[in-house]
Amino acid sequence: MSDRKQEGPGAREPACMLCRRAEADPDMCGDKLQKGGLCAHVFCMFFATLLFQQETDRRGLMDFLPRDLLIAVRRAAQKRCCVCGQSGATIMCCMENCDRWFHLPCSKEGGCVNLYVTPFSSFCPEHRPEQEVEATPEPDTVCPICMEPVEDRKTFTTLVCPTCKKAWFHRDCIQGQALRTGAFYFQCPLCRDSGEFPVEMFILGIRVPFRQPTWEDNDAFADLGVRHGQCNARDCLYPGGREEAEEQGPWQLLLCSSCAAEGTHRRCSGLRNSTHIWECDSCAGLRTYGQPQQAPTRSMAAGAAIFLTGHQQHQQIKGNTQHVP
Repeated sequence: MSDRKQEGPGAREPACMLCRRAEADPDMCGDKLQKGGLCAHVFCMFFATLLFQQETDRRGLMDFLPRDLLIAVRRAAQKRCCVCGQSGATIMCCMENCDRWFHLPCSKEGGCVNLYVTPFSSFCPEHRPEQEVEATPEPDTVCPICMEPVEDRKTFTTLVCPTCKKAWFHRDCIQGQALRTGAFYFQCPLCRDSGEFPVEMFILGIRVPFRQPTWEDNDAFADLGVRHGQCNARDCLYPGGREEAEEQGPWQLLLCSSCAAEGTHRRCSGLRNSTHIWECDSCAGLRTYGQPQQAPTRSMAAGAAIFLTGHQQHQQIKGNTQHVP
């Protein structure tokens, strides 16, 4: 049975029983689940104080029992949010002897920090983690993600990369990037550090989902893996047509050695059967259509190797050994 119940076209949107919001930022609160008269956001349940999952036969929502959810609601009725001042706050600051409570949707507005991993700890504005790195942005510094100005110092809404100390960005901007890239590709947008940077952002309350990046969804780049498969000669001579070819001989399809975005049958471009390298007009500057290209010689390969070796040595001398994908 699904945890989500379909509402009719004219039905009123039900509110989360923990934060009392019918609408909330899904990036912060997660999906809203409904079943058996219960309704709650995923992360409202995970962050709620003294609310725990149980091993059940799919009773309740995501193994949060109906009884425990109702107890959490009754408890919250006695707690006021330190941000909005309304009752029904279900999240308590995890610092010892701190009695501040808040709603999950109020946390960003109030400068609270939530860590999106077990045990789902939360911090009030007074006890939230702060960046320890000593850095101050230069005048007119802009966020590399939205290209808008940042504040002139570290704040809850303005963060800095602890590695390069040069990348300053808005909390909302880096949060958006984390949601798009996922944990496997999350890195500093400037220096590309993927070690210290994501760890610090996570500690500061940035939600970094453990999944593949969104650009992998629905095979967004599947077309890039499709090999070009037709003859682009002005006059294709093959009886089978432009999209047909043979494995060898005059009707073998050669792709442009530079862009691989155009192709030709050998005979359609006047190429010999011994020709294995060909460039299209665009890449060759209209100089090679129908002319065989010179294959790389051993001396050319040796020269390239010497250049690359010298370049690497130069980079090592400069001390630039950082990986930049």
